[in-house]
Amino acid sequence: MPADLAVIGLGHLGLPLAQAATAAGLATLGYDPDPRAAALAGAGGPLSAAEIRRLLAAGFRTTTDPAALGRVRTAVLCAPTPPGEDRTPDLTALAEAARTLAARLRPHTTVILESAGHPGTTEEFLRPLLEAGSGLTAGRDFHLACSPARHDPGNRTHLYRNTPKVIGGLTPACTEAAAAFYGRLTDKVVRARGPREAETAHLLETNYRHINIALMNEMAVYCHEIGVDLWDVIRCAETKPFGFQSFRPGPGVGGHAAPLHPNHPAGHGSSPRSPLRMVELAQEINGRMPAYVIQRCTTLLNEHGKSARGARILLLGVTYKPDLADLTGTPAHEVAARLRRLGAHLSYHDPHVPHWDVAGRPVPRADSLYEAAADADLTVLLQPHRTYDLQGLAVKAQLLLDTRGATPTGAAHRL
Repeated sequence: MPADLAVIGLGHLGLPLAQAATAAGLATLGYDPDPRAAALAGAGGPLSAAEIRRLLAAGFRTTTDPAALGRVRTAVLCAPTPPGEDRTPDLTALAEAARTLAARLRPHTTVILESAGHPGTTEEFLRPLLEAGSGLTAGRDFHLACSPARHDPGNRTHLYRNTPKVIGGLTPACTEAAAAFYGRLTDKVVRARGPREAETAHLLETNYRHINIALMNEMAVYCHEIGVDLWDVIRCAETKPFGFQSFRPGPGVGGHAAPLHPNHPAGHGSSPRSPLRMVELAQEINGRMPAYVIQRCTTLLNEHGKSARGARILLLGVTYKPDLADLTGTPAHEVAARLRRLGAHLSYHDPHVPHWDVAGRPVPRADSLYEAAADADLTVLLQPHRTYDLQGLAVKAQLLLDTRGATPTGAAHRL
């Protein structure tokens, strides 16, 4: 059956797009070569079980059969591009998705890249794959554009409809074709000069977040050393109505949007460009935060006559973001691994994560939160899920380290 839209890749990018398109009345097909993803059976995804049931009831259908891609008007590539060992986007899944689509690509189809990549990915990486596999020419036989995803999981204010969409097409006609598609899903479309500008806008947005979190993480360490309440400093600073945007420190930075490695080539096959030194430094600072959390843990235990070796430590909230089940890049993994190496006895509690493994070994899950906190020598709040009664938790816990500044003032030791 023909479809208005094929979403290729049913992960943290593809499912929110499918949800928005289906709600807008578009006949939407989801393609993923992984049968588990195509069955929408993955745990910790961007949509809840109830949202997935509503999506399917509204007519969204999924498949592992690539033949279905030859009967769509618009195809959006949402394949994962996770950081590789060198911290650059791994384009392996995107290349596979592009080849699969190219073999079925028909003239006049609009192809859009939402997967994250370095500037030049659309023109220098994706375009050759699509043209070689289809025998068609981008910009003449089919439309090609880039529109980086801007989905913020768990955000109840900025939804797909009211979040502007940046679009950069290979040609003006490509831009307008993509704008016509996204105009049905979002209230505002922003036209970039081309794919590189759209890709670089995403790079800037992502690196802006990491750099500002790094600044706050440095401030957290500095303020602790000089005995200043950082959280009160932030409260005061964010009253400035111009020139300041509030960020918060934490045990590390997780999520899907990794910063671009500063020495990554500007495009497929291109020579390296000038490094983004601020980004490199931000990665270094943010990468140190799990070790700093461990330092604070051992210091607190020592101050109360205890050693990390043999200590009972409870980790609260192990996902990368509050009120989600997503563990992607969560700093909780490194915190737990480091505590284990010190000889601590770990347990965890998270209402969204029924089972948790660290380095292939399961971490025991606490069934009763308050009993576990009362029994633990140290409780570490890594993610303040909405269901946690932090005031009550502070009363029950023997010793509480709050890495997010979420507990009431004076109720816990803060990062």
